[in-house]
This record gives sequence, C-alpha cells and structure tokens, in this order.
Amino acid sequence: MPTRPASSHSDGRRARGDRTRHEVAREAARAATVYGLDALTVGSLAAQTGHSKSGILTVFGNREAIQLAAVAEARTLYRDHVIGPAWHVESGRPRLRALLENWVAYLRNGVFPGGCFITATSVEYGNRSGPVADAVRSLTREWLDLLESELKVAGSADPVEDAFRVDAFLRAGNTRFQLFGDVRELDRAYRAAIGCCDEIGAPRPSSE
Repeated sequence: MPTRPASSHSDGRRARGDRTRHEVAREAARAATVYGLDALTVGSLAAQTGHSKSGILTVFGNREAIQLAAVAEARTLYRDHVIGPAWHVESGRPRLRALLENWVAYLRNGVFPGGCFITATSVEYGNRSGPVADAVRSLTREWLDLLESELKVAGSADPVEDAFRVDAFLRAGNTRFQLFGDVRELDRAYRAAIGCCDEIGAPRPSSE
C-alpha cells in the first residue's frame, strides 16, 4: 500500500514539539549555570519560555529528560562558540590558541549567564552517578580529550598533565570572573593557559 502523506496538522504538531524541545533545552542549559541542573523545574521553565507545563511534559516526559537535553544543548553551544570556529585553524599550537581565545570570548559574550557550563555542572555532579552525571562527565571528558589531542600534536611530552594545567587555569578564571565580575580574570586565565602551551618542548625542572 502507498504511504499516506503526513497531514498538515501532524506536521504542525511536530514543528511545535521541536520548537518546545529546543527552547526549553536552551533555557534549561542557561539556567543550570546559575541555579544548577538539580534546581530545574517544569514550572520555572514554563514561566521562562512561555510554554505550558503540560506541553513541556508531553515533549520530555520527565525532569531527567529535561536535564539530559540541557547537557546536550550546552554541548551544541560549546561546539558552536568554542570548538567550531577553531576547526579551520592548523592543528596543534595554532588551534590551541584559537580554542583558548574562543573560550574567553564565549564567557565575555555571556553565552551562559552563570559562566562556563562545564565548570558549573562538574562541581554539581562531581561525586554522583546516574544518567545526568554520566552526561556531564562525558561532556567534560570530551573537552579534555580535545585539549590532550591538540597538545600531543603540538609536541607535548605529557598531554594529560598539560591539559590538566590548561583546564585548571580556565576553570579558575571562570570562577573568579563569576565571583568578582572582573573580565581581567579571564585575561589572566588566558595568559596562564597560553603560557602552558608555550612551554611545550622546553625542559622541565626535575622533581628530585
């Protein structure tokens, strides 16, 4: 039997569902950087987005699905603002510099009102288990893997160690920027992180 074409009614319902999913996930990701993923409620998201609580639950089913969608949306925003614009740059030191510049711009431009999503949720879910914790951990691991990969191309003898240092400086800069509202904290974090990259290949002092 030939397949019947979808009705305009079902197409419109699907489009509304897609719009609800996108807008609620975006708002949930933004709110999570200020209040935490655990503080997300259907009621607050309905108030912020203008969608009904029943409409949100129809699309997502439960609060955990909203939290997972928030992490996925944060990943999309991180890719769009930090990683994607650096992908045309030569791998290694040039791409590392571009990634760090994009990271500073992503915070300066207030993509998330509470600063870096990865930093905020890593603290919230650092010692927890479950699907949401796994998603947060996976997002953080993806960022660290990228740093390690680019540091290895740049010639790092210990890309895991160097990625730890770069990530630590960025997290510290984000935390101080959120606490004090001074953009110079981001510039300081950038210089420290770039300094780690510039040290690649130089002999390190012995620990003995």
